[in-house]
Formats: sequence, C-alpha cells, structure tokens
Amino acid sequence: MARVYISSLLLTLMFHIVIVAGQGPLQDFCVADTKSQVMVNGFACKNPSSVEASDFFFSGLHMKGNTSNPVGSKVTLVTVKELPGLNTLGIAMARVDYEPWGLNPPHFHPRATELLTLLEGTLEVGFVTSNPENRFITKVLHKGDVFVFPMKLIHFQRNIGNTKALAISALSSQNPGIVTIANAVLGSKPDISIDILAKAFQTSEEVINNMQLKF
Repeated sequence: MARVYISSLLLTLMFHIVIVAGQGPLQDFCVADTKSQVMVNGFACKNPSSVEASDFFFSGLHMKGNTSNPVGSKVTLVTVKELPGLNTLGIAMARVDYEPWGLNPPHFHPRATELLTLLEGTLEVGFVTSNPENRFITKVLHKGDVFVFPMKLIHFQRNIGNTKALAISALSSQNPGIVTIANAVLGSKPDISIDILAKAFQTSEEVINNMQLKF
C-alpha cells in the first residue's frame, strides 16, 4: 500500500514539474508580429529570419514626460507595443515623471505586479488590500528606495516635495494594462447611471453629476 502511495505521489510531482516547465519559453525569442491576423493571447511570432536589432530596442526613456495636466504626472510606458522583443517574456517598464505635488492617481494593473524605484525626489506611495480588510499600506520613499505594488491592488504615488520627482517601474507583464479608478468609474462610455453611483458612494445624484462632467 505504501509503495502504491509513493508511486502515485511521484507521478503527481512529475506531472506538476512537466506542467510548470511547459510554461517557459520554447525558443530564444518571439518578436511580436503586430501585422499578423492570427488571434492569440499576446502576439504571433515574427519570422526569426527577419528579426533585427531594432526589434529589441526602444529609445525615449531619457526624455521627460509632459506633466502639464490636471494631476501633474506623466507615465511613459514601454510595453510589447513599443518594444516587440518583449513578446512572451512577461516584462514591461515605465518612466514616471511628477511635478511638485504631482499625483499618479489611484489605479491598478489587471495583469502585473509593479516594482517602483525612485531615482529623484520624494514620493508618498501606497496601496489598499482587498475586501473586507481594505487595509491602507503606505510609505514615504526617498532617492534609491524601492517599493512593490502587488498585482491587481489599487495603488498611487504622490510627489510630496517641492522639486520634480522621477521613478522607473518594472512590471511583470508584457502588457500590464491600467485601470485608473476615477476615470473608469466616472468617465465610462456610456456613463454608469447616476443613481447607481450615488448609492455606491452614498452621496447625492447632483454631486455625482458634477464629478462625471469633469471626466
């Protein structure tokens, strides 16, 4: 009986190892063919014989983003759309510029964990855990500090200094996606019914209508 149990356990472990191993890349790279009509979860592979160095290269993160907007921040993303060589590799990155007291508003990434490194300035950062705790975890970051925002949790960054701030983020998906809470809830197309939002936020329909007009 013990031998049967051990044999079954070994078979289960071997099956698990095979499944996990099968999730890794099956070739050196799979440069995204953005013109392909094949519908897959990501992009189809470009013919390796036509791959060039430019497929693995992006230039632009040395340039400051345009922060002249109501929130005073700008995210410059580098995903598979900007860098086809990222296809199937499960990574992306971003440059984030902040004006003094600029805000990267509460948002979440549906497909990625974010690891932020502060290069210049002072940031207040934080995220909120899921229901029912809704615990707010926050920290003040200084130059050289690193902070992680777990996948799918709402988070933000705010420059609390009187000088501009700069951060670089690594994301665990070639296409992390972003859902900005205020834009999604108050700026959906078409609008979410005012009575629904008024009840959800426990406020008047007039307040919700005024907020929707801003988005």
